[in-house]
Amino acid sequence: MSIQQEKIKELVERRATARMGGGQKRIDAQHQKGKLTARERLSILLDEGSFEEFDMFVRHRCTNFGMEKTRFDGDGVVTGMGTIDGRLVYVSAQDFTVSGGSMSETMAQKICKVMDMAVRNGAPFIGLNDSGGARIQEGICSLAGYGEIFERNILASGVIPQISGIFGPCAGGAVYSPALTDFTIMIKDTSYMFLTGPGVVKTVTGEEVTQEELGGASIHATKSGVAHFAADSEEEGLQTIKDIFSFLPSNNKEEAPFAETSDPAGRADDSLNDIIPDNPNKAYDMYKVIGSIIDDGKFLEVHSSWAKNIIIGFARMNGRSVGIVANQPNFLAGVLDINASRKAARFVRFCDAFNIPLVTLVDVPGFLCGTQQEYGGIITNGAKLLYAYGEATVPKVTVTLRKSYGGAHITMSCKQLRGDINYAWPSANIAVMGAEGAVEILYSKEIKAIENPVAQAQAAEDRKKEYNDLFCNPYNAASYGYIDDVIEPRNTRFRVIRALEQLAGKKQENPWKKHDNLPL
Repeated sequence: MSIQQEKIKELVERRATARMGGGQKRIDAQHQKGKLTARERLSILLDEGSFEEFDMFVRHRCTNFGMEKTRFDGDGVVTGMGTIDGRLVYVSAQDFTVSGGSMSETMAQKICKVMDMAVRNGAPFIGLNDSGGARIQEGICSLAGYGEIFERNILASGVIPQISGIFGPCAGGAVYSPALTDFTIMIKDTSYMFLTGPGVVKTVTGEEVTQEELGGASIHATKSGVAHFAADSEEEGLQTIKDIFSFLPSNNKEEAPFAETSDPAGRADDSLNDIIPDNPNKAYDMYKVIGSIIDDGKFLEVHSSWAKNIIIGFARMNGRSVGIVANQPNFLAGVLDINASRKAARFVRFCDAFNIPLVTLVDVPGFLCGTQQEYGGIITNGAKLLYAYGEATVPKVTVTLRKSYGGAHITMSCKQLRGDINYAWPSANIAVMGAEGAVEILYSKEIKAIENPVAQAQAAEDRKKEYNDLFCNPYNAASYGYIDDVIEPRNTRFRVIRALEQLAGKKQENPWKKHDNLPL
């Protein structure tokens, strides 16, 4: 065998060893936990044969605590580039079989390298997390590595899409990288996120809590809103990442990919003419409206289990990606509260950053009242959503279905926040408040002065009718040009698509600024 052949043989063997991570025993342990390895995850996520790995032979340089005796090629993270549906992406996948996936200085350098490449080349970055945290043996160098990653998350924000998959532990400082990215997917029963674990919590507060109760996928998907999606399996989680990616452009200078559809743009739906109940206090399901107007009824909902009084997600209309924001009358009457405002504001800003038009379906009775909301900062949090709509320069089409009252009317993409096309159904009530509250304020003394109870009740009803006739309809707003047209509900899909096509060439810029000062 020639020297060249020996060197090639060494390369092949070393590559094979590197692909085994921490070795077969640790791979088996990973599988016994119901988890895939880093490379198995990437093989599912990326197009077959498209993955090109970088820095396979990088090793840590730590000599503390006998670490020089244990070195693995790759050092606990697999990084590189590949394609999803033929589109370029950059990826990192932490390898729990090597030192528990703990973050070392060299691991951070590997991750930062592909993040830098992603920004330079205008391609999304996807990070798969499965790590025991900072590599304690490396001390401050490990923490510095996290800081380098966070800085890149920040600089890449709004430039390229960033998606995080949590496929195992993600604790301590490690949680901040996913928190800085655009979407976070967790896996039920096998992944968790928290700043301090159950042991520390018990020591500091005396509270006994399990890992799942403290930071499991279900908790973060329903209570904290940290997780945008909670999948039942790793395969489902990886498919969710691919589904999200399909709606997004590769960077902030491009448009989202077009998808052919056989769903006619002019399709009408007669059921929408009957969906609004006669009783204004009766709920209906906004999902039925969304499903009716989008292509083929296919809707990728974001944050489906958190702040359910507002619905957000991606769909297509005549083949083009849109972001849907809709109040949900079926949950808390569709009222805006702290969590709903935060949820929708972040989504609106994401869509605006990546050139995805916004379609807003409005049925909102107002902001939720009470001390809990006021003490929690409903004013500041509500302002986040108002701010997000007001600064957005993408096409914005708004349809008011029923209630649109007070400050919530303004917040939900009204004409004064530069809504491009604002439609209303004939059932729309656009006013400062509902008739009952208005009459109570305007005519309470007059009505109470009537001694006869029957006459008093009739006077109240007469005043409510007067107020309804004046304000609780779409025509008063339309008379001022605040509503561009009152449309028949059955034609909503056609009218929205035509509006979006009209706005396809929209160009609008905000005044120059170093950055804004969003009310955080």
